[in-house]
Amino acid sequence: MPKSAAAQSLATILWPIMAVVFVAFLVVGVAMPVLPLHVHDGLGQGTFVVGLVAGSQFAASLVSRPWAGNFSDGRGAKRGVVVGLLAAAASGVLYLLSLGFTEIPLISVAILLLGRGLLGGAESFIITAAVSWGLALADSRSTGKVIAWVGSAMFAAFAIGAPAGAALYASHGFVAIGAATAAAPLLTLLIVAPLRTVAPAVHARFSFAEVLGAVWVPGLGSALGSVGFGAVTTFVALLFANQGWANGWLAYTSYALAFILARIFLSHLADAIGGAKVALIFAVVEALGQTLIWLAVRPEMALAGAALTGFGFSLVYPGFGVEAVRRVPAQSRGLAMGAYTAFLDLAQGLASPALGLIAADARLNTVFLASAGTVLCAALVALWLLSHPTAPEGAE
Repeated sequence: MPKSAAAQSLATILWPIMAVVFVAFLVVGVAMPVLPLHVHDGLGQGTFVVGLVAGSQFAASLVSRPWAGNFSDGRGAKRGVVVGLLAAAASGVLYLLSLGFTEIPLISVAILLLGRGLLGGAESFIITAAVSWGLALADSRSTGKVIAWVGSAMFAAFAIGAPAGAALYASHGFVAIGAATAAAPLLTLLIVAPLRTVAPAVHARFSFAEVLGAVWVPGLGSALGSVGFGAVTTFVALLFANQGWANGWLAYTSYALAFILARIFLSHLADAIGGAKVALIFAVVEALGQTLIWLAVRPEMALAGAALTGFGFSLVYPGFGVEAVRRVPAQSRGLAMGAYTAFLDLAQGLASPALGLIAADARLNTVFLASAGTVLCAALVALWLLSHPTAPEGAE
C-alpha cells in the first residue's frame, strides 16, 4: 500500500476513536480550573480539602489502570470505552447532587470526592481502552502513531476544556460544570455505537505482575521524561511573574503548539527508526528546553525553552510506549498500556510537590535545572533499552 494511502487508512480508523477521546476528556478539562474555586469559595473549604478533592481523581485513575487494561483485553476495547463514558456521566450526576448539600459543606465535599474518584476511573477506562482499540484496528507498524494521535486528542481536550470550563463557571456556576460532565459522555456514546468492534482475545493473557515486569523500564523512562512537562505546567507562570515578565500564558501556548506540531509531523518516527532511539533523541531535546528556561534572562529565552520542552516530550511518551507494547503479546496490549500509563500518573503526582520543595529552598529557576537533570535520566533509560534490545512478543 502506498504511504499516503496507508496514512489515509490509519486516519480513517483513528479519527472516530480520537473524537471519542476528545469529547470524553473535555469533561475532565472543564473542571480543572473551576473545581478549586468551587470548593474554596463556594463551599468555604481550606487548601487541604481543595487538594484532596482535586487529587482524588489522580488517585482513582492510578489505581484503576490495571483493572481498565484487564477489562479492555478480556471484554473488548469498545466495551471498555462505553463503561468509561457511563462512569464519567455518573460523575457529573454526583457533581449536581453535591449542589443539593451546599448548606452542609462536608456532605457536599464527600459527594464531590465520590464524583472525582468515579471520573478518575472513567478517564482510565476511556484512554486505556481507546489506545488498545486503535492498536487492535491499526497495522502493527503504526504503534507509535496510534499512541501519539490518540494522546494528542486527550491533550487537545484538556487545552480547550480549561477555558471552556472557566467560561461556563463564570456565566452559570458549578451547576453548568455538572450538567456538561453528565451530558457530554452520553452524547459521545452516539459516536461509539456505530464503530467497529474488536473481539477480545481468547488466548491466555499476561497477569498484571507479568506485564509490569515487562514494561517497567520504558515506564520508568516515560515517568522521568514527563517531569519537564510538569515543571512547565506548574512553575513557568510563576517564573514569569517573579521575573516581572508579562504574558506568562504565552509559555503554555508555545509548549502546546510545539507539542502538537511534533505529534502531527513526526509521530511516524517511533515506528520507522525504533521507539528507544526516538525517546533518546527527544529526551535530550526536552532537557535542552528545560536548561534554556533555567538560563533565561529574557522572556524570549523562556518561551523558546517551553517550546523545546513541548517538542521533546511530545515524542518521548510514544517512543517509550512503542517499547512497552512490543514487550507483551497482542492479547495483553490493553493491560500493557494501563501499566505503562500508570508510571506517568505516578510521576505527575510526585514531581510537582518535589519540584516545589526545591523551589522553596532555592531560586525558582533552579526547578528547571533539576527537571533537566531528571529528563536526562530518561535519555539514559533509552540508552539502556537500545543496548538491551528485546524481540517483539509474537504470541497471539
